[in-house]
Amino acid sequence: MNPKKTTIISNGVMLNAYPDSIGHNLSDMVKMLQKKEFKDAFSMFYVLPTFFNSDLDRGFSIIDYNINQELVSNKDLEALKELNITLKFDIVLNHLSVASPQFKDLLKNGENSKYKDFFINWNQFWKDNGHLNADGIMIPKKEFLDKLFMRKSGLPILKIPFPDGSEKPYWNTFYQEVNYTSINIEDLNIFQNLSKDEKLSICNKINSAIIDKKEIAALDIEKTLKPKIQKIVNSKKIFLGQMDINAKSKLVWDFYEETLAKVKSYGCSILRLDAFAYLHKEVGKSNFFNKPGTWTYLKKIKEIASKNELTVLPEIHAEYGLHLHDQVAKKGYQIYDFFLPGLMIHTIEKSNNKALLKWAKEIVENKYNTVNMLGCHDGIPVLDLKGKEIDGTYHRGLLQDTEIDFVMNTLLERGGRIKNLYDAEGNKISYYQINTTFFSALGENEQKLLLARAIQLFMPGIPQIWYLDLFAGKNNYAAADKGGTGAHKEINRTTLSKKDIEDGLQKDIVTKQLQLIRLRNTLQAFQGTVTFQKSSENKLHITWQDKTSFASLKANLTSYNFSIEYSVNNKIETIAY
Repeated sequence: MNPKKTTIISNGVMLNAYPDSIGHNLSDMVKMLQKKEFKDAFSMFYVLPTFFNSDLDRGFSIIDYNINQELVSNKDLEALKELNITLKFDIVLNHLSVASPQFKDLLKNGENSKYKDFFINWNQFWKDNGHLNADGIMIPKKEFLDKLFMRKSGLPILKIPFPDGSEKPYWNTFYQEVNYTSINIEDLNIFQNLSKDEKLSICNKINSAIIDKKEIAALDIEKTLKPKIQKIVNSKKIFLGQMDINAKSKLVWDFYEETLAKVKSYGCSILRLDAFAYLHKEVGKSNFFNKPGTWTYLKKIKEIASKNELTVLPEIHAEYGLHLHDQVAKKGYQIYDFFLPGLMIHTIEKSNNKALLKWAKEIVENKYNTVNMLGCHDGIPVLDLKGKEIDGTYHRGLLQDTEIDFVMNTLLERGGRIKNLYDAEGNKISYYQINTTFFSALGENEQKLLLARAIQLFMPGIPQIWYLDLFAGKNNYAAADKGGTGAHKEINRTTLSKKDIEDGLQKDIVTKQLQLIRLRNTLQAFQGTVTFQKSSENKLHITWQDKTSFASLKANLTSYNFSIEYSVNNKIETIAY
């Protein structure tokens, strides 16, 4: 196909990466995209939120939605525009960083802060609906607590020290990072009756407890001294956290108005609504996609987005059996195809098309507008494939539990790391996802990866390509083992150097993927209709057709070989791998 005669189609291929996934900053990514090998390969770019100022969870703890000048420049944005690449960004609806201007104002001014109600004081939220424990934290009544959906072990709170010396628990559904710094003798000068040796002994006890991550309250220290010592320790506490936003506040919606206009000015066309299903909170209901409140908030966000000519993409992970994806799609929203990664693993490893075709036909019949993927900045979803019991009736998943177990065990045997969900007491209640590169998930078999990519590109929806998968990246165990909150995800976030790119472009697995991606990004047939021809369970035959062109994929799921026949400029071409 002559690249000089190609045009980009409106539902083309989307790249997915951090601003610094290639080299050191977005400029290095732009230089890669300007190479001849990438010509016409991508029409969209989902840039992850370290694009903005953030401090935790690799970008998803937003400080503000201004451009992160260390990684991004206006020159980069202009260069992407010249490449005809539009952008997709996140707005993290449920939370902001403790370092955000709003939370810093709350910390500084307390009850007198303009942003007093911008975040959720846990104790105030549950007032009259629970009891205070010995630590001064409100424990909701069991019937309320049992309905909460936890993303981490224990209650979803972070205790925040205020300037007046008090500590207050604030709702913190996702990540937090709390570190204590050592104390010294000078910190204990308020205790004039203590000798230097006594102060030194206390310092040693406290600092040893900090190193060993032990509770200060449990230490053997004189009872009359302990409260003041704890106050000193807390005053030296360093903490980060993604603090849940109170969407009942008008200031929150003013903030959303300002933010959507801002991201539009950067070149955004699709806005991913991260963690939107946790935003609406109400006593007596789940904190995940409760109704009708969640629908009300989603509609308000869509109205703001429409004013800014933005398409919203609600991000939601839930069991297939809940059919939330169907409910969201029927409201007219674009949806994420979080089912495809696990289905693809099952399809290729079992050489069986049955589950994949069931889902593909459902997309077509229900006219779902999807964005699909294989790998991404998170893990491979497995919870999403499950069935679910609702009001005594079991709704089947896309895979049976034994099939999901097979997928999970395969990925774990190949070095993946599992992410689980927990209840309020810290007990595991369910698996959630497996963190791994997609190449390692396929046993680092290049032909399997190439086949998976071809199938993805022929599935309905906008194909989203994780940068590391394009270069057949392997699991980064050193990064995953390094420690820190969310470090397990770093297994699939390796930064590639300029040399890695040059070396990668000499490999068949990279150049062949780019050939397939370019075809998907430019051939008009993919804006037509898709047909899934009848075939045996170990084969796939998918055809796209419009008025002027066609593309047909024939794949053998046992040998992993495939061919693509397509027409361009009234000429039939064939690719066979």
